[in-house]
Amino acid sequence: MNRQLVIGSVVGALTVTAIGAVAGYQAMDRGTYAEVIAVNPSMKTVSAPREECHDEIVNRTRATKDPDQIAGTIAGAVVGGVLGNQVGDGSGKKLATVGGAVAGGYAGNKVQEGMQERNTYQESQRTCNTIRDTRQEWSGYDVRYRLDGQEQTIHMAYDPGNRIAVENGALVIED
Repeated sequence: MNRQLVIGSVVGALTVTAIGAVAGYQAMDRGTYAEVIAVNPSMKTVSAPREECHDEIVNRTRATKDPDQIAGTIAGAVVGGVLGNQVGDGSGKKLATVGGAVAGGYAGNKVQEGMQERNTYQESQRTCNTIRDTRQEWSGYDVRYRLDGQEQTIHMAYDPGNRIAVENGALVIED
């Protein structure tokens, strides 16, 4: 057989096979597609609570056995009366004694009140607060596409590439 005839036959057979393969692929790929115009990654803000605690020193007032300061009032009145009695003579002495007792009683009451307010101790106290941490998380893709001359947007879990399959007028989306 002629060598040129064999080469021509092989080239012809390859050409016919290639043309058939392209035609077959086009015949199989006759589905309708939406053209993807843009694909943008989508983020969402996620908020999560957490508890943050610390110890702090607080001042506490000790409990008192005499909340009305009666002991201080009586002691002040006695001391004030004794001092008032040392002043003057006659009826002035009685008036000074009574005035000293009243003033001493008031002063004794206030002295005891101040002592009770300063009778404190320190204690450690645990304080906790809830704090919300926020972060950005990936949530998929916002895809802008064109179908039948109209541009639309859809949120997808994956990047669809250059086109999205359409069946019966609706996008075919894989899960």
